[in-house]
Amino acid sequence: MFDASRFFASYVSRSLPGLLLIAASAVPSRAVAQDVASTGEESGGTVTQFESPAQTNAAIDKSVELAIGFLKNRGQTPDGAFSPETGVAVTSLCVRAILEHRPSDVDSPAVQKALQYILENVRPSGGIHATGSMYRNYETSVAVGALVAANRDDRYESQLKRAEAYLKEIQWDEGEGVESSDTAYGGAGYGKHARPDLSNTSFLVDALKDLGNDADDEAIQKALRFVSRTQNLAGHGNDTEHADKIGDGGFYYTPAAGGETKVVSEDGDNGGGLRSYGSMTYAGLKSMIYAGLTSDDPRVAAAMDFIQKTYSLNENPGMGKAGLYYYYHTFGKALAAADIRVLTDSEGTNHNWRRELAATLVDAQQADGSWVNDGNDRWMEGNRNLVTAYALLALKYCRE
Repeated sequence: MFDASRFFASYVSRSLPGLLLIAASAVPSRAVAQDVASTGEESGGTVTQFESPAQTNAAIDKSVELAIGFLKNRGQTPDGAFSPETGVAVTSLCVRAILEHRPSDVDSPAVQKALQYILENVRPSGGIHATGSMYRNYETSVAVGALVAANRDDRYESQLKRAEAYLKEIQWDEGEGVESSDTAYGGAGYGKHARPDLSNTSFLVDALKDLGNDADDEAIQKALRFVSRTQNLAGHGNDTEHADKIGDGGFYYTPAAGGETKVVSEDGDNGGGLRSYGSMTYAGLKSMIYAGLTSDDPRVAAAMDFIQKTYSLNENPGMGKAGLYYYYHTFGKALAAADIRVLTDSEGTNHNWRRELAATLVDAQQADGSWVNDGNDRWMEGNRNLVTAYALLALKYCRE
């Protein structure tokens, strides 16, 4: 069971910048690593290490140039979409990824064509998604991110206001006949599963924050109720039957409809518990921070304790290579939101997580500028457009 007093006693400060975690190693070098300092060995390969902010940022700049070149020259279809089989989802992520690094590209032909494709999928309801989509929350949430990034002179203000109302309308709450005592309350999900999940809920919270909602926003506070129920921590918002089964402070996929984790365990049903894993733990931590929780909240402390013990850049903890680039993106975004600068693992070794994540991504970049999860293509991570967008979004948080 997590001991909050022991956890905080090990740190000089109780603020989020003082929370220290483990960081791990990179993967074999490819497109950019030959131009930066490298040292060390892992599995017979060379591991890139950046020695200064200037070196880190220079490598990121070159990596970004290659990646955006890939997206514009090889990833986009004639109608402006990136992977249109995903509705507007991957297109929106690619637009956001490009503009995070090159805001001036907002009026470039490639970005304008992509934005037009997104706008063509604005529905009378205010949702932004493909016709008949079962992923309305996900598509609309990431489309909001793209339009916010491109919203020069309030050119997309009307679409954004309608999308905000739509996202709040489809959130699982009293409007759907769901009471606060229900494990689905406050969440968002894919329509095909008829229940909310933490991944979708974190996308919802991200979109609401992008739209300017603060931590006290009613929809964000409702989401916090759901997020708290996805944490393996009893007595602090998780009132489900799973709350005290694992007790490691990490997060799982959903408490709704009986609960689900994506971890396949050799230990059977874990005594009725739902196994925590890395990507959902970072998604949960980030959402809690956006909902106003601070380092002295037991939920944040417990999440950080889990991260300290399981942190890795070689895998998505609990999931191996599955969802690795989604993990990298969520990892970077959560640690940046927490304003953590130096990470110390459970053995006391300090790490600069920004440099190490940057090195991991630079080393893994393909010669054509793209990224792909060549270890596990689950959750579409064999799609180079999607994975390249994840990598670019993660690199944003690595700049020093």
